[in-house]
Amino acid sequence: MPVHQVVLIAGDGIGPEVAAATRRVLEKADAPIQWEEHRAGLSALEKGMTVLPESTLDAIIQRGVALKGPCTTPVGGGFTSVNVGLRKRLNLYAAVRPVRSMPGVPTRFEGVDLVIIRENTEGLYSGVENELTQGVVMSMKVATEAACSRIAHWAFRYATQRKRRKITVFHKANIMKITDGLFLRCARREHQRDYPNIEYEELIIDAGCMKMVQNPGQFDMLLLENLYGDVVSDLCAGLVGGLGVVPGANIGDQQAVFEAVHGSAPDIAGKGVANPLALIMSAVMMLNHLADTRDDNACRAAAGKIKAAYDQALADGCKTRDLGGEMGTESFADAVIDRLKG
Repeated sequence: MPVHQVVLIAGDGIGPEVAAATRRVLEKADAPIQWEEHRAGLSALEKGMTVLPESTLDAIIQRGVALKGPCTTPVGGGFTSVNVGLRKRLNLYAAVRPVRSMPGVPTRFEGVDLVIIRENTEGLYSGVENELTQGVVMSMKVATEAACSRIAHWAFRYATQRKRRKITVFHKANIMKITDGLFLRCARREHQRDYPNIEYEELIIDAGCMKMVQNPGQFDMLLLENLYGDVVSDLCAGLVGGLGVVPGANIGDQQAVFEAVHGSAPDIAGKGVANPLALIMSAVMMLNHLADTRDDNACRAAAGKIKAAYDQALADGCKTRDLGGEMGTESFADAVIDRLKG
């Protein structure tokens, strides 16, 4: 059985704790993974390295796959985002955020089952900002036909492979007629030319968000440019219990980085109370990616076992404090491990 070399970036704050719990779950599920540990974020700076060391990037390029815990990003100053750096340097243009209702996690809505696809390299997150004169600053929204077409193609191909029924594009092309207009034209062209089997609709983002919180069941897959995708993916996480119960992935043509999308929570770091579920779920996404791209049934089997185990653990009332329970990081991992079958 082949063993896959995977880069592990534990991250900052609670990252090392949830990463250790995730490693233990994958080991007990017989996932064919060998970890190669590297640093990024504050943990790298504290060792005299840059926030995103070249050695970490080189390892991801060589191995092709990484699992990343949360990394701290200062607000309004300080060093740049590790996540943005990874996406730009590795051209991880597709951000994928599956969001579904979880057993034993009651929320206002039931049966939520969404996938948010976000263009990951352009828009306002291109970071093109200037001070025109004192007290006047400008941020440029960048859109290229190549990137807009690429993410549209990726989303429709994903929808076909995963048997999703509909893609909805959220946009603001009524105001940003050129940039968002280009995004829409590329999505329409991809749909009409290659994927007419997938239902397609467009919604102005403010109306789309209103409809989402009224009835998320009317949506299946969302396709958005960078900033909208960042905001809406967190909004959708709120429909099912928050960022502690959703995984995330950043995928390019050559590399893929799977990550917990919540913060590093330094206020609870080292206390053993952090919820490892989001990183465990992201590891399941990683295993399925390896199964798809490297034709490895052992990865798919491990992913299925782990998913069934954490679903059952939640249904049985095994929850950490953020979900209203009393379990800690390791005891929740134990609960998942106890329910592994097969």
